[in-house]
Amino acid sequence: MATLDVRLKKVNKIYKEGDVVAGVIVVTSNGDLQHQGITLTVDGAVTLQLSAKSVGLFEAFYNSLKPIHLINYSLEISKPGKLPSGKTEIPFEVPLKPKPNKTLYETYHGVFINVQYSIKVDMKRSLLSKDLQKSIEFIVENKTTNKDEKNKSKAIPFTISPETLTNIKEKGNVPKFKIKGKLTSSVLNITEPLTGELMVDSCDAQIKSIEIQLVRVETCGCAEGYAKDATEIQNIQIADGDVSRGLLIPIYMIFPRLFTCPTLSTNNFKIDFEINVVVVFRDDHLVTENFPIKLVRY
Repeated sequence: MATLDVRLKKVNKIYKEGDVVAGVIVVTSNGDLQHQGITLTVDGAVTLQLSAKSVGLFEAFYNSLKPIHLINYSLEISKPGKLPSGKTEIPFEVPLKPKPNKTLYETYHGVFINVQYSIKVDMKRSLLSKDLQKSIEFIVENKTTNKDEKNKSKAIPFTISPETLTNIKEKGNVPKFKIKGKLTSSVLNITEPLTGELMVDSCDAQIKSIEIQLVRVETCGCAEGYAKDATEIQNIQIADGDVSRGLLIPIYMIFPRLFTCPTLSTNNFKIDFEINVVVVFRDDHLVTENFPIKLVRY
C-alpha cells in the first residue's frame, strides 16, 4: 500500500506573482516502491461557462470560452527508480511566473467564471500497479491598486422612496415610505468590511426585514456578444421586524475569501460586484436599491 501527498511550506497557501512555491512531496509505503518517474505540474487557468439562458445565443462564444491558461509547466521530480519502505520526503520549489503575455489573476471561485491554481504530482508505476496522483489548490493574491484610489472614493448617500423606484408597474400599490442612509465608500479594500448606516425615516406599512445582499456580476464574451449574469454571494439581515422609525441601523459586511476578488476587466471576461439594500414588507413585497462597488486590494 502506497500513498502520495503534497504539502506546502506556507500554511495559508497564499502566494503572489514572482513568489517561489515551496513544499514537499511525501511518499509513504509499506515496502520498497518501484516507480516509473515522478512529475510535478503547476497549473493555473480561467474557466468560463455560459449560463443556461445564454447557451445557443452566440455561436461565436464557443471560441472565446476555451479555458485561458495563465501558468502551466511540468518538472521531473524523480527519474524511474525505487523508493525505500516507510516515509520519503522530496522537497520542491517552483517560481510563480505566468506564461508570456499573461497575468496571474487572483484566485476566484464564481458561478460562470473560475480562476484556480493547482499543483499536481503524478507517480507513474508499472502496468500491474495503480499510478498515484495528488492535487492541491493554492491561492494567488495580488496588490492591485495604489492608495490614491482610496482617496478618490466617496461615500454613497441614498434615499429610497416610492419616487426613486424603477421597474414598478403600479406605483399606487406601493406603501408610502422613506429610507435614508449611506455606504461609507464606493471603492472598498477587499480585506476590510463594507460599512454604512441606514434609517427608516417613515413607513406606512409594517416592515418584516431589511437585508444587505452582495452580488457578483460575471460577464463572459467577446466582440461578437457577451453574456452577463448576476448571482448572489451572500445575504445579511441587518434588521428584523417592524423597526423603530428614526433609529440608525449600522451596515457591516465582511467580504468572503475566494468568492470575491478585486474587480477585474479583461478582453474575454469581467468580474464586478454590487450591493443591494433590500426592504421586505409584512405582505412579502420587497423593494431593492442597487449600488455598484469596486473592490481593490491595497
